This record gives sequence, C-alpha cells and structure tokens, in this order.
Amino acid sequence: MASSKEYLDFILEQLSELDDITHRAMMGEYIIFYRGKVVGAFMMTVFL
Repeated sequence: MASSKEYLDFILEQLSELDDITHRAMMGEYIIFYRGKVVGAFMMTVFL
C-alpha cells in the first residue's frame, strides 16, 4: 500500500520551518531530504 499525498503534505508542513527540505517519490513511498541528505522516509504512513 503506497503512502498518501495527504500524509506527505502533513509531514512537509511539520518540517516547514527548516530550509532546504525536499522529497522524492520512490516506488509509491517518499524519501525526505534536508540539504540534499536523506533524513527520513515514510512507508505505509509510518515516518522512519
């Protein structure tokens, strides 16, 4: 089961005070980057 876009939006909103937060979709899940480095991922609505 792929992660939802709504959950991605929620996570990005929580991290919005940080500069240079980006994300990339990978196989239906999302990887979160801070200043180009992987800082987390979420799969099936669990943020790791």
